[in-house]
Amino acid sequence: MLFARFMTIYGHKFKSAFESNQEIVIAKREWATSLQGYGEDVLVLAIERAKREYSWMPSIAEFLQLLRQCQQAFGLPDSESAYIESCHHADRPSCHSWSHAAVYHAGRMTGWYELRQSESERVVACYKNNYQKLCERVLRGEQLDMPPLPALPNRSTNDLFKLIDQWCVLAGVTPQQGHSLLYYLHKYPDTPLYHQLYEQAQHQATELGLKITLPVTVAELVTWVSNEQ
Repeated sequence: MLFARFMTIYGHKFKSAFESNQEIVIAKREWATSLQGYGEDVLVLAIERAKREYSWMPSIAEFLQLLRQCQQAFGLPDSESAYIESCHHADRPSCHSWSHAAVYHAGRMTGWYELRQSESERVVACYKNNYQKLCERVLRGEQLDMPPLPALPNRSTNDLFKLIDQWCVLAGVTPQQGHSLLYYLHKYPDTPLYHQLYEQAQHQATELGLKITLPVTVAELVTWVSNEQ
């Protein structure tokens, strides 16, 4: 399909790129190997972009770049960015706001434990293979479920406020200091604002001379309070 489209689009320019039919056969094999894993939908999109952007048939490297750009048009990050994101959040995948559902599902299929423990070529290849297959499904129109973010603490019941009050007593700080320090726990976890408030709280704890590790999540706060009581 690809070479037939190129022949139609580029005409004599396509034919002049090859000296013989044998060269065309060899080129087809190399292209087929390089494009393995890409679905027909994204190939068609890339061909349309090539038709608009290239007056001559693109090289394999140029066409692969077009394919990556087409993936990004669907909101799909490139495989390297997806892999890095999955590794960074493999410890708490259910708490992260994922850039795309395919990134999350590729991590789940590969195994969060493996992503936390190893950066071997086998794990990287396994992840990228899983991600590519998921990308193909997305490009064919399939909707992947995004894992739900954990709900904010129920402030109407004051459960979190009571928990922080307990932490204040055990940590030896005043209620005003404690609630100021742990204010970030009222926000959605693993968001830029959450991390910013957490870093500010750590700085504030240092200034207060507290020799205590602040809980990263509400779950950690519950565990710490339970262990100290």
